[in-house]
Amino acid sequence: MAVEKTFTVISDSGIHARPATTLVQRASQFSSEINIVSGDKTANLKSIMGVMAMGIGKGAQITISAEGSDEADALQGVEEVLKAEGLAE
Repeated sequence: MAVEKTFTVISDSGIHARPATTLVQRASQFSSEINIVSGDKTANLKSIMGVMAMGIGKGAQITISAEGSDEADALQGVEEVLKAEGLAE
């Protein structure tokens, strides 16, 4: 059973290259499968190209889902990056 949480992007520049890289690096530390969903698009949060291709802008609703042995820690880790980088709340 996956865990998920929805956030609103608050960064004026959305999720662009630098913060996306930080998110991907954090997600890659976990063994769980982690996805980011925005609108009708879904990407693997461990894939910088997938995240960048989504073109997530300010005000977008994003849902982060994690499924696997460390899913709760993975979701918390990604949430910490979103908040620390001022990306989403």
